[in-house]
Amino acid sequence: MFPKLLDFSLPDFLASLFGVEQVTVYTYATLIALGTLIAALYTKRSAKKELGITKLSNSFFYGIFVAGFVGGKLFYYLQDPLPYMQNPSLMSDNFSGGFVFYGSFVVIIPYVIWYLKKHNIPVLPMLDIFAITTTIVHAIGRIGCFAAGCCYGAPTDSSIGIIFPTTHGISVHPTQLYEVALLIAIMLTLFVIKKHKQFNGQIFLIYLMLYAFGRGILELFRGDNRGYIIDNILSHSQFIGLCLIAIAAYFYFKFYKRTNTNLINT
Repeated sequence: MFPKLLDFSLPDFLASLFGVEQVTVYTYATLIALGTLIAALYTKRSAKKELGITKLSNSFFYGIFVAGFVGGKLFYYLQDPLPYMQNPSLMSDNFSGGFVFYGSFVVIIPYVIWYLKKHNIPVLPMLDIFAITTTIVHAIGRIGCFAAGCCYGAPTDSSIGIIFPTTHGISVHPTQLYEVALLIAIMLTLFVIKKHKQFNGQIFLIYLMLYAFGRGILELFRGDNRGYIIDNILSHSQFIGLCLIAIAAYFYFKFYKRTNTNLINT
């Protein structure tokens, strides 16, 4: 794998200024930044083309990046907090890997809704755009997971198994790539549904249900210990996924019923 994209030494005057001689650029962090950039460009383009919205500032996307980073790292630490409480210095290595997607998600969504309401931007139509945006940045980020060797799968004798530096010579399922395939499939599905959208919020809610369901299945192949709600039966991610499916299904049928009622009344 390639956890480090490149290493380089700073010139003496910069090394003296920053107190750092060697700089490491991690593949994971680079791909997350790249995914965020591509997703931001898609969001701006779609918002302008579909909704006539031109006032999405760069600071909005910076805020999303920060919220996602903080939420993803926070949930990562909370999965197994004891080592970080005993040795806080472990948290200094923030860019080489180790994020929890659902952690990023549950922090980003409230921020996005707050920002949209504050600037009088329609929430549900924008969330539909963000559903596809999320699959873009998430898929690219999972390639970063693959490069970093985190989020790996359970041991396997299958020919598709891969040995990561973090699996101590054991061949495991490349669940990072499984998830990339899942996210691409969801993205293509959302583009098809988008052509036949019946109500605002539909694409976002379908995304929530599809990803939560797919992620729940992928959890069966995961091998890194991220904690369980019920030991060896229900992981944290599966529990969050079940909650999201229930909430999304409730709002989906609520909005669907409201749309059909309005059509009948007209």
